This record gives sequence, structure tokens and C-alpha cells, in this order.
Amino acid sequence: MPKAVRFQQYGGIDVLEVVEVARPVPGPGQVLVRQKATSINPGEAHIRTGALHDRWPATFPSGQGSDIAGVVDEVGEGVTAFAAGDEVVGFTDLRAAHAEYVIAAVDELTARPAGVPWEVAGTLYVAGTTAYAAVRAVDLRPGDTVVVSGAAGGVGSLAVQLARRAGATVIGLASEPNHGWLRDHGAVPVTYGEGVADRIRAAAGGKADAFIDTFGDGYVRLALDLGVARDRIDTVADFPAIEEYGVKGDGNAAAGNAGVIAELAALIAAGELEVPVAATYPLERVRDAYTELERRHTRGKIVLLP
Repeated sequence: MPKAVRFQQYGGIDVLEVVEVARPVPGPGQVLVRQKATSINPGEAHIRTGALHDRWPATFPSGQGSDIAGVVDEVGEGVTAFAAGDEVVGFTDLRAAHAEYVIAAVDELTARPAGVPWEVAGTLYVAGTTAYAAVRAVDLRPGDTVVVSGAAGGVGSLAVQLARRAGATVIGLASEPNHGWLRDHGAVPVTYGEGVADRIRAAAGGKADAFIDTFGDGYVRLALDLGVARDRIDTVADFPAIEEYGVKGDGNAAAGNAGVIAELAALIAAGELEVPVAATYPLERVRDAYTELERRHTRGKIVLLP
């Protein structure tokens, strides 16, 4: 029987289990995908702990995961866009992607370009479309200066590159070990922590035009203190700040579709966008993967290989 990640109650990493499940059967308009890669994401950890219960409650037993990258195993009635053996990238909103097999609707999938490695393809829905939406939300123009918090993380590393493609000067907040990577990708690295506002002002030549917050922990307040207009601040991590300050909260929900995934995949295949993959784990080591994620110092993405 195929395996999938499940948890029976809210809690820490120890509630995660890898269990045998029935092989899913695709219905009309659906596709069954044999997973090759799927990433893990901070939002999934927050759902598992119950921290996001009011916004996204879990029903137990719960699966988890949204990113799909694999090979079509079977198609349901009426499906003509894909056939068994096709390589696809996409998503599910049913918290079911951390598994050996996953069901997706036809419009949730796109073809995987040959130049996109499996471990990279498995990151494009949550992290990729979140970064895409955040950069679009702050309306960057050539010559703008944008600050990105968590600039070396899964979403931040992509936001940095997409902002540079928009013609902006990018100031990336990150720890010292990630400064070289940021410089190599055209960003100006700045160390976070005490005195960060003064360091940002110095790097920006006085004023930042936009701010993308991928980390939370007070960065929206910092952006306002720097003089950034509310409609050019986007946070994907600090939901209370969206209501408190009236800033934007565009993320995965604003761009999570197969068309955006296809656009990002094409950039990667052309060598114009990079997804750093920090580590890969087999499905059975999902607890180890989340242990690494929750240290919050990962460059790029952590990926499960079912």
C-alpha cells in the first residue's frame, strides 16, 4: 500500500506519522500523480501546531502538503490534457501532497519542463507563487529599492530574484553566511538584528520604496518606520499586521495557479531563476525535515522525495 504523512492531533513534530493508506482513485476530471518531490513549508508547520486554527482549521486525521511534482499514473473520466507517463508540476489544496500518490484536478497541473529538476519542481506552488504574488503586490518599477526580509529563505530567495527581474534594487535581510549568495544574485545584503533600520537606510541611500516581509516578527512595523507606504508593503508571514496596519497580505492565494507555476518553471528551465534546495529527505524522515525547517536558517527549500 502507498504511504502518506498523517497527524491525528495538533502538536509538535512528534505527531507526524508516515502510514499506509489506500491508493487514491481519480474521479472525473482528475489525475493521479506518483510523487517525485514535494516541499515542506512553514505554513504547514503552523497548521500542524494549531497556531492557524482560526484561519485554516485541520480535520483529523489530517494529511499535509500542497506541492506536486511527479508522473501521471492514471487519469479519470474525461481527462484528455494528460496521459499516464506525463511529467507534471502542480498543486492540491486538500493537504495531501506529502504522500507517494496524490490526486489533482486537471487545471491544477502543468507539464514539467525537462530543464527543471524534480526537487526544484516540487517547490514551485507554495514558495514560488507566494514570491510571485508578493513581488507583484508591491508594484515594483525600474529604479525602485525594495527590502526583502528572510531574503535567503524559500520564498525570500525567489522574491529577491523576481524583484531584480523587475528592475529594482534589492536589499536582502539575512544572516552573514547567506550574504555571498545574495550578492551573487544581485542583491545588497544587510544583517538583521539591532540597528537594522540604520543599515537599511545606509544601503538604500536614505529611503526604501517597497518592503516584502517573508519572516514576520515586527518587519511590517519596521517598514512603516522606514517610511514605506502601506500599499507597497506586503507580508506573507504576519497576518495580525495586515489588519493592524492596513498593509497587503498577497501570497499563495493571490497567484496559486497552474499558469504562474508554468511561468516560473519556464524561467528556471531557461536558467533565469534559481531555487536553492538546502536538503532533501525521504518521506519516512518527514520529522527530520521539519526539525531542520523550524531552525529558520535554511537557505532555500527543504524537499521530500517520496
